[in-house]
Amino acid sequence: MANKKDENKETKNKNIHEVVIKIDGDVWKNALDKAFNDKKKDAKVDGFRKGKVPKDIYIKKFGIESLFLPAADMVLQDAYVKAMEESKLEPVVQPDVNLKSIDEEKVEFTFKIITKPDVKVKKYKGLNIKPEKVKVTKEEIDHELSHILERYTELVNKDGKVENGNIAIIDFEGFKDGKPFEGGKGENYSLEIGSNTFIPGFEEQVIGMMPGEEKDINLEFPKDYGVEDLQGAPVVFKVKVNEIKEKQTRELDEDFFEDLGLEGVDSKEKLEKEIEASIKAQKEMDAENKYIDKILEEVGKNVEVDIPEEMVSEEVDRLMHRFEEQMKMQGISLDVYYQFTNSKEEDLRNQLEKEAYQNVLYRLMLEEIMNIEKIEISMEEAEKEAEELAKKYQVEKEEFLKQFGGIDMIKYDLEMRKTIDKLKELNK
Repeated sequence: MANKKDENKETKNKNIHEVVIKIDGDVWKNALDKAFNDKKKDAKVDGFRKGKVPKDIYIKKFGIESLFLPAADMVLQDAYVKAMEESKLEPVVQPDVNLKSIDEEKVEFTFKIITKPDVKVKKYKGLNIKPEKVKVTKEEIDHELSHILERYTELVNKDGKVENGNIAIIDFEGFKDGKPFEGGKGENYSLEIGSNTFIPGFEEQVIGMMPGEEKDINLEFPKDYGVEDLQGAPVVFKVKVNEIKEKQTRELDEDFFEDLGLEGVDSKEKLEKEIEASIKAQKEMDAENKYIDKILEEVGKNVEVDIPEEMVSEEVDRLMHRFEEQMKMQGISLDVYYQFTNSKEEDLRNQLEKEAYQNVLYRLMLEEIMNIEKIEISMEEAEKEAEELAKKYQVEKEEFLKQFGGIDMIKYDLEMRKTIDKLKELNK
């Protein structure tokens, strides 16, 4: 009687198939000839000009074996196509390939093909999961209104002394042991007092200064300052205040609403309604995403499936690529990220593994529910969706499909969305 470990191994093995493909005859002979023609271009043989050495002389000097691997590379794609046609299998990840044997007569490849595992969804209906009801409070509206007013705040010249919250336009130069130090000088620098932009104590000593006033500010750099030579060092900053500006909140008048540029919004009441609608729309979107996540999580608890590690690994690769692109958009390479976080690629892969497993589980689960519920999307629907999305992103349809992965990916995406809609309907 098989133990539990053996049963699990047997289940996994059901989805792992090894297919051996042999390439021989004229196809292999032609590949060897092509490999020779490529190799002879750079072959140096005494008595022959470069690229003119006969095949028998080349083989005598370098051996027929030198042509095997280049020729194998040439026929690998044909072997893959043949493996798919003969096995009638549909791989869920890119198959692994190994060279089984190779000689002058033939080459044999072993393809490890992993197929979709069996998925059993034990319960996906009647889970009684409700979406969260959203509401917008007056405090949230007031908070967003204050942010809008902050963005449209004007800076106006101010007489009198520098106060907390003012913008002081200053010239400054820092000296250590009576000598100016690198990076310690600025002219007409806009310093917001209270922003803690400068080292501790600097901004506090600017408070009370008047336009045109000059002053020496004595300070010590923090012991953990980024420049080693300045860590804990006593310094003097010679500071001159050129101007003082203060923030002036805009009035909610005709000029403000014209600058705001929101169609139909010309009063505080209308602006508050616009803000409320915007906050509500965002909250509803967040609530909808949470609702879907909750359904998927609950259904996922009722799924029996043995997911091949290769599927999870391939999904980790995809998430790694997505993360790298996100970092690039912030101007950070993965190498720099690893330095900042004192980590390495393996750490990031381990960190993404849980999300990758969940993504694969949900995908397999939704595909099974789609089959049970007989959810289908026609090619006409997929084509229409592609046209609408291309128009939305203002690109040609062909270019959009190329970026998205083709019409089959559009069709699959619609099927997944329709299946999620079905789940929501079945679990109200």
